[in-house]
Amino acid sequence: MSEQYRQGDVLIIKTGSPMPDKLKARTDLTVAYGEATGHRHRFSDESAVALFDAPDGDIYAEVTGDTSLVHEEHAAITITPGIYRIRRQREYTPGEIKRVED
Repeated sequence: MSEQYRQGDVLIIKTGSPMPDKLKARTDLTVAYGEATGHRHRFSDESAVALFDAPDGDIYAEVTGDTSLVHEEHAAITITPGIYRIRRQREYTPGEIKRVED
């Protein structure tokens, strides 16, 4: 079973494999914005994590040292070194699939 973390509507899955091809480097540490509150799910230590956008809308994180995922309305989560796939939770409504927003 893979190592997983959840913070609100953000799911973080340790991949156990190398980074995929065709990723675009991100310039900030925010992985999701709250639509209603404007709060951000973000990593706290820029020296320990690099983020990359995938063509499918997911985000990949290369974590080289312990870091925290923080958000104003959730407890901080410590993320250990590794390669992670970050996904937004999706809400199912018959005939429609949409991302959940905090």
